[in-house]
Amino acid sequence: MVRGRYADFGPTLAHEKLLELHDVRVGRETVRKWMLAAGLWLPRAARKAVPHQPRNRRECFGELVQIDGSKHRWFEERGPECTLLVYVDDATSKLMELRFVVTESAFDYFDATRSYLDRHGKPVAFYSDKHSIFRVHHDGATGRAKGVSQFGRALAELNIDIICANSPQAKGRVERMNGTLQDRLVKELRLQGISTMEDGNSFAPAFIEDYNARFGREPKNPHNAHRPLLPEEDLSRIFTWQEERTLTGNLVVHFKRVSYLVTPGPETIPLGSKRGQIRERENGDVEIWHGTKRLPYSVFDKNPHVGQGAIVENKRLGVALAVIQTLQTERDEKRLAKKGLTLRQKERIRLAQEKAKARAAAPPPGLDQRMTKVFETMKLREAEYLAKQRERNRRSQERFRSRRREALEVASAISP
Repeated sequence: MVRGRYADFGPTLAHEKLLELHDVRVGRETVRKWMLAAGLWLPRAARKAVPHQPRNRRECFGELVQIDGSKHRWFEERGPECTLLVYVDDATSKLMELRFVVTESAFDYFDATRSYLDRHGKPVAFYSDKHSIFRVHHDGATGRAKGVSQFGRALAELNIDIICANSPQAKGRVERMNGTLQDRLVKELRLQGISTMEDGNSFAPAFIEDYNARFGREPKNPHNAHRPLLPEEDLSRIFTWQEERTLTGNLVVHFKRVSYLVTPGPETIPLGSKRGQIRERENGDVEIWHGTKRLPYSVFDKNPHVGQGAIVENKRLGVALAVIQTLQTERDEKRLAKKGLTLRQKERIRLAQEKAKARAAAPPPGLDQRMTKVFETMKLREAEYLAKQRERNRRSQERFRSRRREALEVASAISP
């Protein structure tokens, strides 16, 4: 039966289907032994490994730079777990850039790449994995160019190619470098007494210089493939989050649940129903552009209501949850301060807080600048919403009292 119907099934799945569909009650291990004896299944140790043949290095320095992020306890028990962005030259195996960050994000790669370009110039291409920072899995995800991520868009403006590897083995140079750094760099940080990302980033240039002097190799071709930045390549503009939006007829632009009112004027009134570009910087500042003109605006509305679940990168999930947990704790404290709750209800809230603290791991001691701003923005929106709600309640009560007074006056006038 197994040979006829379930020849390509694994032992566990075949065992489940024999029980569900045929009421054949045999042990999973028995099914595995039958399939091994019949040659229908091979254990993992007996399977042939897929060969990953080595490729030759690129010939020129700066022709191909492999990039990756390595999440690790770089500061051991002295500091929080974080991610190290690693840039390695393919031709020489030299470290080109190291940057400690909370987690991989487009803005973190913007900062690290800008530092790289300022020191070395523009390489021919970067070689990365298929993380969504580097590769879009469906068209139009950025709202600006089909199939192009924000990082890819920035590199395209600089005439730098981005190549995505099909497997970790394909970018083995940077993967092996991650393992080396998790050994050597961790111990160097321990000897230096470094326990924060800021101090680690300050120490990184000295470590890179020492490492390259010890282990860097000469390229086959002495030509340096790096190109200088052009005068018109403004990195502060290129390395921003850019999306296109349509201005309404009333000159309103919507971006990330916020409405922006473009100031009416002789130059802005004709732009109704036309496309503009939103540029968001790392600190959260937003600029609205149409062509080469920056448009003045004012913030009209920040939507305080909670909508559908926000999309959060898998590698940023820990930081996002830390912000959410902090907000939830503050809401619980506000509930405990209310007089309407019974002692039993308050006791339940305190008990739930204690259980959550016991289950939760130690939170990271510091959030990066962007997540801190997100946290402050969420608190501000919640405060604005509560203030508006209090104002609506106050006006409703005033209208009720006014109508009651009028009704009493009419009743007193009618009565003899």
